[in-house]
Amino acid sequence: MASPLRIFARSAVAALFLLSLFVSAAVADVSFGRDKVRLLTGAGAHDLTVELAVDPGQREQGLMYRRQMEPDHGMLFDFGETRRVMMWMKNTYLPLDMLFVARDGTVRTIHENAVPMSETIIDSGEPVVFVLELNAGTVKRLGIKPGDRLEGSRIPAAN
Repeated sequence: MASPLRIFARSAVAALFLLSLFVSAAVADVSFGRDKVRLLTGAGAHDLTVELAVDPGQREQGLMYRRQMEPDHGMLFDFGETRRVMMWMKNTYLPLDMLFVARDGTVRTIHENAVPMSETIIDSGEPVVFVLELNAGTVKRLGIKPGDRLEGSRIPAAN
């Protein structure tokens, strides 16, 4: 006869396995469209490929559970309205730079090197419509600063 501890351990392992299947299935259900954006900085224009997080499920999922992202790729969160945005890194393995962007494409604030797996709130600090998440170090590498511009199909070009 198995000991109560051994039965508990087997049950716990089985429960964790089922939970991992559930999480994997939930992650697999969220898909993202892709688009191209152009970041205009003092150092020049930089073309990026982004995944689009535009509906609540996509915005909730974001880059969680990802282990890598190509250089010059990112995720563009479109909140559809101008508002203060709160982000976090829960279940996100990649260190990220976050650009908080106004409706007209102007980079308003920047958060560099967000800590993976952290539940600390990252506040836009002011109302924005978009957040562009990039691999950590991209802000420094491309010399991105507040006032730079982001252009794309969702963001109007400067006049």
